[in-house]
Amino acid sequence: MDLAELPHCCACALHTTRTRVVVGSGPPGPRLLVVGEAPGRHEDEGGEPFVGRSGQLLVRLILEELGLERAQYFVTNTVKCRPPHNRTPRASEVATCRPWLEAQIAALWPARILAVGNVAARAVFGFDEGISRTHGRRGQYLDVAGVATYHPAAALRAGPNVVDVMRADLRSLRSMGV
Repeated sequence: MDLAELPHCCACALHTTRTRVVVGSGPPGPRLLVVGEAPGRHEDEGGEPFVGRSGQLLVRLILEELGLERAQYFVTNTVKCRPPHNRTPRASEVATCRPWLEAQIAALWPARILAVGNVAARAVFGFDEGISRTHGRRGQYLDVAGVATYHPAAALRAGPNVVDVMRADLRSLRSMGV
C-alpha cells in the first residue's frame, strides 16, 4: 500500500463521519512504535494521536520507564478514523485498516511495539483474551516483538493500580531492549 494515499482513505464507513485521517506522528526508524485503538475527538480535530489526557499520561510513563522523549517514538492507532461517539472500533473496521498498519510497520520498522488496550493488543499481536489477561505479555507482529498494556484512559478511570501495572509492562518492554 502507498502510505501517501492513507490521508484520503474511504475504504470503510468511518470516512463519512471523520474530520481527518489520523495517520500518526513520530520519527522514521523509531526505537518504539505505540499502537492505540482509534482516534478520539481531539485527535480527529487535530490530526495527531494521543493528544488528550490519556496521551499525556502515556507520554509521561514512557519517559519515566523507558527514558524516551515523545520525539523519539512513533504513535499511531489500529483504526485511523474516529468511530462515532468514540465507540470501540468494529472488527470490520480494524480489518479494513489492517493493511495500513502493516504498511506503517514495514515502512517504519521499529525496534519494538507497545500495543495499548484491547483493540490494539488483539489487532497487533493476535491476542484473543482481554487486556487484563494479556497485559505484559510479549507478542510479535511482522517480526517485531513487543508488549501489550492497558490503554491510559483505563488508568485515568481506574487509578493508581492500573498505572502501576502499566509501569511494570513498560519495564518488561525495556528488558527487551527498547
